[in-house]
Amino acid sequence: MADLSFYTQELAPALWRGLKVSIALILPSALLGLAIGVLAGTLRVYGRPLWRRAAEGYGLVFRGFPLMVQLYLWYFGLPQLGIYLSPYTAAVIGFSLCGGAYHAEYVRGALRSIRQGQLQAARALGFSRGRAVCSILLPQAIRRAIPGCGNELIYLIKYSSLAYTITCIELTGEAKILASLFFKYLEVFFVVGGVYLLLVSLASWGLSRLERAVSLPGFEFTRR
Repeated sequence: MADLSFYTQELAPALWRGLKVSIALILPSALLGLAIGVLAGTLRVYGRPLWRRAAEGYGLVFRGFPLMVQLYLWYFGLPQLGIYLSPYTAAVIGFSLCGGAYHAEYVRGALRSIRQGQLQAARALGFSRGRAVCSILLPQAIRRAIPGCGNELIYLIKYSSLAYTITCIELTGEAKILASLFFKYLEVFFVVGGVYLLLVSLASWGLSRLERAVSLPGFEFTRR
C-alpha cells in the first residue's frame, strides 16, 4: 500500500508538473527551430554570398558546440555580459538555435535535390528569384525534408531533458528531485522513460500521418 501511495500521491503529481513544462519547452522550440532552419537552409542554397557564409557559420557553430555547453552559455555565461535570461527562456533559445542548425541541413539537402530547371522556368515566366524560391521550390523542399526534420523533433523531445541542468525543472528535473528524496531511482526513472517513450511514439505517429498527407502518390510515397 505504501508503494501504491508513492505512485499516486508523490510520483504522478510531480511528473505531471514536469510533463507540462517539458511540453511548454518542446512546442515553441520545435516551431522556432524549424523556422530558423528553413531560413538558414534557404540562404545556404540561394542566398547572396554574405548571407550564405553567415548561414554556413551559424550551422558550423551550433552543430559543433554540444547542446549542454550552449545551454550553459545562454544561462550562466550571458550574465557576465549583463544579460539575464530565465531558465525557461534560455532553454527555448538553446533548443531552437541548435535544432535550427540541423533543420537547415535537411532543408538545404532537399533544395539541392530539386532540379534547377524549375527555377529557370519560373524566371522565364516572370517570377523574381525570391518569389520562385518561396512559391515553387521551398514547398517541395519542405515536403521532402519532413523525414529528417521529424527526426530532429524526436531528438528534441529527448534533449529537452537537459533543461534541468540550467534549473528549468521539467520532467527529468522533477524525477531527479523525487528520486533523491525517496531513493527510488529505479521506479521513478523507469516511469519517466515510459513517458518519454510515449511522447516519442505519439510524435512518430503524427509525423507519419503528416508525411502521408502531404506526399504526392507516385513520387515520395507509395500507398499500400
